[in-house]
Amino acid sequence: MNMSLDTELALSQQIANSIKNEILAGKYPPGVRIRQEDIAEQFGASRSPVREALRILEAEGLVNLVAHTGAWISDLSLQECEEMYQIRERIEPLMIRLSIPGIDDDTVAELTRLTTAMEKTKDVEEFLALDREFHLLTYSGAETVLVGDMVNRLWNTTQHYRRAYSNLLAAESFKPAHVEHFLLLEAIKKRDADDAERVLFGHIRRTRLELAKHPDVFKRGAE
Repeated sequence: MNMSLDTELALSQQIANSIKNEILAGKYPPGVRIRQEDIAEQFGASRSPVREALRILEAEGLVNLVAHTGAWISDLSLQECEEMYQIRERIEPLMIRLSIPGIDDDTVAELTRLTTAMEKTKDVEEFLALDREFHLLTYSGAETVLVGDMVNRLWNTTQHYRRAYSNLLAAESFKPAHVEHFLLLEAIKKRDADDAERVLFGHIRRTRLELAKHPDVFKRGAE
């Protein structure tokens, strides 16, 4: 019996969510090919929901679909990454300005917990997960039509390079990031959107400038 459309769409979303988590966790390096037949076998699914899952991942900025070739994990050149970070420097401060009026005391308490947890960990993967949760939570109060999706896509596409940057930081210290997270949290507590924008702009800019010092991070993945 043929799978119903709703069931197939649900399976596609399930597959997309699973692969998304693996990509964000660094299981697939940038530029690596994802084979539809491997995914279909992994999930016991036909090609149709797998193709739809890959389209979902492409829309979220996690894979590139190339006609007659397949799906590839998104990767960036240094120039592309710098441009994306410059976009982030401009739209994420707007996002946090839109978000602050909608952030309640429970959210502030959770942001405080995440800030403390980031300070305590020395594990890069744990730091990355906490950092992502922290920043996306700071945007959770915003009601947007376009900016929210843009921010999520940019975060997904640059995830590999935040990992590289975090590994560079781990060789010395996460201290600068911790200080900036604390300052951002304090601005949110005060509901000071101007200060939050300034701190966030500098936070993203510092990452961009540090990544630019390490062009080796942007070697293209294997074909």
